[in-house]
Amino acid sequence: MSDLSVFFAQNAEASTIEEVVISERFKDREGAPVPWRLRSMTEEENEAVRKAVTKRVKGKGGSYTTEVDQNEYIAKLAVNSVVFPNLKDAELQQSYGVLGAESLLRKMLLPGEYANLLQKVQELNGFDKDMNELVDEVKN
Repeated sequence: MSDLSVFFAQNAEASTIEEVVISERFKDREGAPVPWRLRSMTEEENEAVRKAVTKRVKGKGGSYTTEVDQNEYIAKLAVNSVVFPNLKDAELQQSYGVLGAESLLRKMLLPGEYANLLQKVQELNGFDKDMNELVDEVKN
């Protein structure tokens, strides 16, 4: 029989943090690209993100169903995984003329960079499926 203590909280590895260059456009004083710090989340945090973007929608016959806003889910998942830069910093948001971390990400990154960030966030959080498949699972 295996030792159950390996599953105790104090024996589990802490969340993973990785440094990744998301964009070559953000450079330090020496001209080197500045890496972003990304972290893995717990399922408890992921559930909170899902709940935040789930809405009740009135369907046919007056019945209600739940619907996940896919774009907001992906954006919030990314925001919650980014440690650096601090996307919630008011000065950083102000420099791009936006309010909110999700809006900041959309404004500061090019589409390919945003896709690169989302891919790294998925990998770091243990998702080995396409994000669209994950969103479909969340809906069910």
